[in-house]
Amino acid sequence: MVKTIRLTTAQALVRFLNNQYVEFDKKENRMFKGIFTIFGHGNVVGLGQALEENPGKLIVHQGRNEQGMAHAAMGYAKQKMRKQMYACTSSVGPGAANMVTAAATATANCIPVLFLPGDVYATRQPDPVLQQIEQPTNLSISTNDAFKAVSKYWDRITRPEQLMTAMINAMRVLTDPADTGAVTIALPQDVEGEAYDYPEYFFQKRVHRIDRRPPTAEMIEEAVNIIRLKKKPIIICGGGVKYSEAGETLKKFAHKYNIPFGETQAGRGLILSNDTMNLGGIGETGGMAANEIAKQADLVIGIGTRYTDFTTSSKWLFQNTEVSYLNINVSEFHAYKLDGVQMIADARVALEEIDKELNNLGGYISGYTDEIEMAKEKFSSEIDRLYNIKYTGKNFVPEVADNFDREKVYKEFHNITGSYLTQSRALGVLNDFMKKNYVVVGASGSLPGDLQRAWRVKEVNSYHVEYGFSCMGYEVNAALGVKMAEPEKEVYAFVGDGSYMMLHSELPTSIQEHKKINVILFDNMTFGCINNLEIGHGMGSFGTEFRFRNKETGKLDGEMVPVDFAMNAASYGCKTYKVTTDEELEHALVDAKKQKVSTLIDIKVLPKTMAHGYGDWWRVGVAEVSDNSRIKEAYTQNSRKLKEARQY
Repeated sequence: MVKTIRLTTAQALVRFLNNQYVEFDKKENRMFKGIFTIFGHGNVVGLGQALEENPGKLIVHQGRNEQGMAHAAMGYAKQKMRKQMYACTSSVGPGAANMVTAAATATANCIPVLFLPGDVYATRQPDPVLQQIEQPTNLSISTNDAFKAVSKYWDRITRPEQLMTAMINAMRVLTDPADTGAVTIALPQDVEGEAYDYPEYFFQKRVHRIDRRPPTAEMIEEAVNIIRLKKKPIIICGGGVKYSEAGETLKKFAHKYNIPFGETQAGRGLILSNDTMNLGGIGETGGMAANEIAKQADLVIGIGTRYTDFTTSSKWLFQNTEVSYLNINVSEFHAYKLDGVQMIADARVALEEIDKELNNLGGYISGYTDEIEMAKEKFSSEIDRLYNIKYTGKNFVPEVADNFDREKVYKEFHNITGSYLTQSRALGVLNDFMKKNYVVVGASGSLPGDLQRAWRVKEVNSYHVEYGFSCMGYEVNAALGVKMAEPEKEVYAFVGDGSYMMLHSELPTSIQEHKKINVILFDNMTFGCINNLEIGHGMGSFGTEFRFRNKETGKLDGEMVPVDFAMNAASYGCKTYKVTTDEELEHALVDAKKQKVSTLIDIKVLPKTMAHGYGDWWRVGVAEVSDNSRIKEAYTQNSRKLKEARQY
């Protein structure tokens, strides 16, 4: 006779989550650290009751915004190398809809987060309930169906016993290194409270092993053969290297065979920037060194990369007519990209097996002589230059020459803020200050580009940038998750004014939880990255600068809109600073490090002073027809570059 336990669906779910473990390289830990909650009528008396009565070892956190708390969960899982995670629950309706954006962010970045939104009644007896969307053609549809497009696994529990197969499948996906992301289990609010006699074995301790997938002998042979044929290979270090924990293995491999590597946003920070084989960021937001070497490479060894358009510069970057691709990826889907040689395997195991076979065949050395060293030295000097750019008045030379009247904007900005501090100079001060025991968090706007191009990584795993979805509002909220993952480190959220205003909901949560984070806010009164994009393609500053509506023109071309972000953060209980010079920034950083509560440094930086591209191209949909000569020129240039790019 099978022993059973009578529990509600919600109680069974909580008990199940408490007994899930992850094992990687024989190291075992609890799979779920806790659950972020915002309770509403759709989940409070069901899942909320279960968590109040017997949460087990799950820590319950109170979120302020459903998207924000889910970004915190994602930040935690990413910093924990996907080996431990959080669940997130909301009520049905707007609460669930708020989490859809975060689910998309998790899936785009292959980060495991378990979403548990409440749902409409399975019985439909009280329909339409509060916050229910009625679709006349299909009454089974609810807000939670929106999660289907952004989840790697989706299910709805309409009977208590369905929980068992649903959760087993949820664990399968959450621990799948090749295909993880958001997992959504929708919980109708009546079913949450319904009881069922669950078999005891459903609650047994389960250890989910994340295995290192080995390559086949044929894959190894094919990979080694193509490497030995090539003289100028380059490695792309992607996020798969990070989650495989293969940074040291890649470093040794690169040095042994004299193969330089460029870093994607997800792969950055595994190996220090001063390593002689590390060329830094690659692609559209990459730097001078990696992009220069990439154009001449005859073999691209993509390790754990999704080959996004930013990494490949819209498939334009690799200009050598003889270039081939060797794709090492645990995901078969990503390994098939660019028609490359596919090596479907764990990154560390793959590199070790290639190394063994190269040794067996007498070794290998690339054909580089002094190109790598020269490229690094040249780019290091360029970073020094960027870090020391100061406004010099009328003769100030912007990073990009265009027909836009920057001086007018600079003077207006200075009159309002008193600042002539450039963004790249502020970044230099920050980089000089952060030497050890820190993590930098970023996601959107111009800052991720500046960080990938010019940030010098001085400590392993200190670089945490979400760029798979580049989601505005990730920065501050994910910083809380990072701090929860590594409480001994100083965590710095690099965020623009636009992203801060979009979402910083878990900043007060950081105060509540006594988890200090440092918000480094770059205020240029502009959606700076997109402003730069439109100006660079022949447009003016249309709808990207923060300006009052002009009564005379009827357009948003009045004076700039000032915001006191320090005052905003102070209202939550943060220690705040206002900065207009590099000296003030240095002082603020020193003092902020002494604080026990979260801090915000409100830096007023000149608009249009971000770093710009280095030998890259990015395809955007430039207008084919226009009366503007600059737009016509941009379209012609775009068309020319497209002819040089790989078509698929």
